[in-house]
Amino acid sequence: MALAGASTGIALLTRPQQVVDALAPALPHDRVWLVRALGARLLVQHGTVVVAPRPALVRLGSAVDLLHAASMVPFVASPRYGRAARISGGLAATYAAVALAVAPRSESR
Repeated sequence: MALAGASTGIALLTRPQQVVDALAPALPHDRVWLVRALGARLLVQHGTVVVAPRPALVRLGSAVDLLHAASMVPFVASPRYGRAARISGGLAATYAAVALAVAPRSESR
């Protein structure tokens, strides 16, 4: 799952306009920088878990994803931002749920 998150981050970071054009074309062009910033966050967050798959990091990443998903809720009905918010928030909620489901409860020594 962390590899999928890191891969998504790479795509958003390196090709934000292409992703927006394909998935959320109503997103204003002057907001594409947000897509790139999200990509950087995903790459760092999930890349860290790929490199150091510790339960505490997985849980921290899940918390960050849940905060991101919650931050998208006010935008879901917006004509300009709604589709992007639903995709981004839904993906973040999915990452969080799956990570929490598979993360061990305690650190193994």
